[in-house]
Amino acid sequence: MILDYSYWYFKGIIKPEVCDRIISIGKGKIPQLGMTSKYKYKEDGEYNEEDKQHVLKTRNSNVSWINDPWVFNIIRPLINRANEQAGWNFEWDYTESAQFTVYNKGQFYDWHPDQASKPYTDKDQREGKYRKLSCTLLLNDPQEFEGGDLEFQVEQKKTMVCTEIDCKGSLVVFPSFVLHRVLPVTRGTRYSLVMWHLGYPFK
Repeated sequence: MILDYSYWYFKGIIKPEVCDRIISIGKGKIPQLGMTSKYKYKEDGEYNEEDKQHVLKTRNSNVSWINDPWVFNIIRPLINRANEQAGWNFEWDYTESAQFTVYNKGQFYDWHPDQASKPYTDKDQREGKYRKLSCTLLLNDPQEFEGGDLEFQVEQKKTMVCTEIDCKGSLVVFPSFVLHRVLPVTRGTRYSLVMWHLGYPFK
């Protein structure tokens, strides 16, 4: 699929006090090691040690999950705006749990898409659907950390740095099949909220 825009952004669109509230909620939850598509959580919520070492080669971050309806009510209209303004016009109708993500010094997430090769088979609202639109909301001031840049891989493996998320409350929306990564944080802590918006496969 050829895209005119690999991502769409809203600079500083979410108020700082809202970002602070989300951080407070996220910090109040028990963090987990971020998983990858190949290595899922075990029933007790933890990886075994062998799987953990594999995961850490690709991803090193701490995550927890937020399902507060008011968060979804703020973000969803912006997803629709980006979807229309970028000209993607993807059909979607479901949002997964929001992921509160913490990157401390040395933590990162290497190249990956958010969209799986096959739709979900879970017997719930996700059945038959897969991720179509992803978004990440920067929750803290970029002056509080160094590194942690969000990059996209576009045509012919060209790397594009998302320089527009240079202030707290900035939201970036992108098709879930676009490769992207978060570079290692070299100082401080980077807080973000990640959400995925699902629909039936493209026709």
